[in-house]
Amino acid sequence: MAALTAPAPHSTPRIRLSRRAALQIGVFLLAYLLYSAARWLTVGDLSAAKAHADWIVHLEDHLGVADEASVQRALSGTWVIWVLNHLYLAAQLVVVPGALVFVYRRSRPIYERLRNTILATWLISIPVYAAFPVAPPRLAGIGMVDTITTQTGFAMDSKLTTSFYNQLAAVPSLHVGFAVAVGIAVASAVRNPVARTLALLWGPTIGLAVVATGNHFVFDIAAGLVASALGYVAGRAIARAPLARLPRPSAPALRPAFGKV
Repeated sequence: MAALTAPAPHSTPRIRLSRRAALQIGVFLLAYLLYSAARWLTVGDLSAAKAHADWIVHLEDHLGVADEASVQRALSGTWVIWVLNHLYLAAQLVVVPGALVFVYRRSRPIYERLRNTILATWLISIPVYAAFPVAPPRLAGIGMVDTITTQTGFAMDSKLTTSFYNQLAAVPSLHVGFAVAVGIAVASAVRNPVARTLALLWGPTIGLAVVATGNHFVFDIAAGLVASALGYVAGRAIARAPLARLPRPSAPALRPAFGKV
C-alpha cells in the first residue's frame, strides 16, 4: 500500500506586481495626490463662482443649450437617475484607474497615451480652476437638485466631503473629458464590436450623468472635452520629445568573481 502523504498546505493566491507596474501605480498615485491638493488649494470664492455660473447660464440661453434643468426633471423619479448617480460616483475613482489597469495589460502604447493624456489634462486644468471658479448647477441657485446627496446618501456638500475636493472646480468637467478618453482607449484595445460600442458610449453616458445630477453645465462638458484634447496633444508632444526618446541605459553584465564558471 502506498504511503499516505499529507496534503499540501493551501496557499492563498498573491497578486504579484512587476517593478514597472508598481512604478506606474506609484507615479500615478503621487500625481493624483498632487492634483487633488492643488485643486483644493485653488478653491475660489463662492460669490465669484456663482457669478461665473450666471454668465454660463446667460451664454447657454443665448446659444439655446440651457437644458440642464429640463434633463433633470425628465429623469426625476426614474431608475435612470439612480443609475446615473452611481455612475457619476464611480467614473473617476473606479473606472479611470480600472481602465488604466486594463489597457496596461492589453496594450502598452495605448496605456501610455491614456496615462499621458490624464496627467497633462490635470496640469492644464489646475490654473483654470484657480482663475475661473464656477458653482455647479446644484449650487448656482437655478432650481436644480443635488440628486446624489438626496438619493444615494453620499453627501456632496458635507464638510468632510468638501475637505477632499473643490466643489467650485466645475470647469472643465474632467468627468466627461476623461470618460471620452477612457472610452476611446478601451475601444482601441478590444476587438469585440459590442465591447467597442459600449466603451465609446461611456463618454456620452457620463455626459448625461453630470447634467442630470446637477453637477455640471453643458458649457463645462465642452470645456472638459477641450481640456482633454489639449492634454492628449501635450502628452503626445512630451512623449515625442528628444529626452523622452533617449535609450535607457542597459545594466552592466555581471562577471564571476573567480574566473569562468
